[in-house]
Amino acid sequence: MEFERIPTVPTADEILDRCLRRAALKMRLKKNKDRANEEFVRAVSQAIHDRLVRIVRSFPELNEIPPFYRDIVDIMWGLDRVKKSLGAIGWAARWARTHGPGLAYQTRKAEDTAVLRKRAVARLSSVVHQIDEDLLFLNEIRNVVRKLPHVSDEFTVVVAGYPNVGKSSFIRLVSSADPEVASYPFTTRGIIVGHRMVGDERIQFIDTPGLLERAPEERNAIERQAMTAIINLADVILCILDASEHCGYSIEEQVRLLHDIEALVDKPVVAVVNKSDLAYFDGYLNMSTETGEGVNEVIDHLLHFRKRSQQERKAVTG
Repeated sequence: MEFERIPTVPTADEILDRCLRRAALKMRLKKNKDRANEEFVRAVSQAIHDRLVRIVRSFPELNEIPPFYRDIVDIMWGLDRVKKSLGAIGWAARWARTHGPGLAYQTRKAEDTAVLRKRAVARLSSVVHQIDEDLLFLNEIRNVVRKLPHVSDEFTVVVAGYPNVGKSSFIRLVSSADPEVASYPFTTRGIIVGHRMVGDERIQFIDTPGLLERAPEERNAIERQAMTAIINLADVILCILDASEHCGYSIEEQVRLLHDIEALVDKPVVAVVNKSDLAYFDGYLNMSTETGEGVNEVIDHLLHFRKRSQQERKAVTG
C-alpha cells in the first residue's frame, strides 16, 4: 500500500540541520574562502529544495487513491487542509530553488562574503520555519495512514450494526481459519480486517465501528469511517442485530438502522440476529457468536452472494 512507504516527515530544524551539514562538507573542499561561502549558500538552497520536493512526492496523489482511503483522510483531517499543507511545502521548495542562486550570487559580490552567507542562510531558514507546522501536521498524518489496513480486491463482507451487538466477535470467529486478524487504529476506535479461506479463495471480512440510527450530518468521525467502509468496500453488508437488547439499544432502533443502510447502498444487505442463546427473533437468520450456533449457516448464506459477485465480475471483464 502506498501509505506504508511514506517516510518520516522531518521538522524544520531537522531539515536545516541536515542541509547545513551537507553544505559544510562541500565548503571544506574549497580553498578560496569567498567562493566557499558562495557555494555554501548554493548548496544549502539546493539541499532544502530537494528535501522538500521528496516530502511532497512521498505522499500519494489524493485524487488518485481509492475512495475508501480518500474518505478516511477527509474525515480525519480534511482533504483541503492536507492539500494546503502539501502546497505550502511545495511553495517553500520553489522559493529555495528560485531565490537560492540569487542569494549565492550576492554572496560572491560582497566585500565580506561570510556576513552575506549568514544572511542568506537566515533567509532560507526563515522560509523553512514558516512551514514547520505543515511539516508536523503531515508527519501526524503519516504516522496514522501508514497503519491503515490493506484492503485487497477480494469478495468483501462489511459487518455493520449498533455497538456491542457482536460484530467483532463474529469477525474473530469466522476468521479463525486464517489467523490474519488485526485491529488498526483510527482515532479512539478501529476497524478489524480478517480473512477466511473458502476452497482456494479468501473472503475478506471488515468489522466497522458501531453505528447509531441518526441523520448522516449528526454522525461523528468514527461513525463516518464506518459508513465509508460500507459504501466503498462492501460486496455485501452483514448487519448484525441484538434481539436480546443487551447491547443497550432497542430492537426497533436497530431495525431502523438496518433500513437506513438498505436505503443508502445499492448492494445486498443481510440481516442476522446475534445472541440467539438469549433471544430468538423470528423472520431473520439467527446465530450466537457465544455458542457458535447458526454461524455456519450465515457463512453459507453469504457464499451465495460471493458466487453472484464472481459472475458479475466475469461479465464486466468479458
